[in-house]
Amino acid sequence: MTKPSAPLKKKPAPRKPAAPPQAAAAFDKAAPEMNALERDALIPINIDIPRAVSQVLGVLPGLLALRPLIAERLPTHDAGLVDRLETYALAAWYAHLAWLSSGGSQSGLKPLLEEAAPLRANLLGDAEALARRGLVDAETVADIRAGNGHMDTASDLVALSALFSGSWSEIAGKTAATEDEVRRAGELGPELLAALGVREHGAAPGP
Repeated sequence: MTKPSAPLKKKPAPRKPAAPPQAAAAFDKAAPEMNALERDALIPINIDIPRAVSQVLGVLPGLLALRPLIAERLPTHDAGLVDRLETYALAAWYAHLAWLSSGGSQSGLKPLLEEAAPLRANLLGDAEALARRGLVDAETVADIRAGNGHMDTASDLVALSALFSGSWSEIAGKTAATEDEVRRAGELGPELLAALGVREHGAAPGP
């Protein structure tokens, strides 16, 4: 008799990034460290910031649980970096939104909203179908479904993009969602959030 196959190890699910006020507070908290950096220490950005932020926030609980082991096994490593990882992620998110709202994003709010609503609905429907099959995390999908309002729509697009892209090798060919839709959601979410920040707070999103 063959042994049943071991269950697949559950991947950490991406989390929605914080709204601009919380991200702005994280940026302010990280500012002294950023200001202390030498110019030579800076490198060009070569990652998708919204997706990276969402994925970092998703793995953070598991990483924090390993903090004692990290401190023990890597004594020369600053374990405080683990403690500050959420602050760094949200600060990066805020800096990205501030750049978009200062001129990186020229699109008006109305067309962004008109594109965002159906894209969120389609990807969310696809995600719910995948969750019923056990192919993506059902709790994450339910959390996205619970969002309402324009701010949540923007954050939901980022979370959906990270959810799909992080599992694409497992779900490709099993969903109606396309890679172009997933990529566009990752772009549109920050653009919409930045435009909403401009409307509410002026040139950069914040409190």
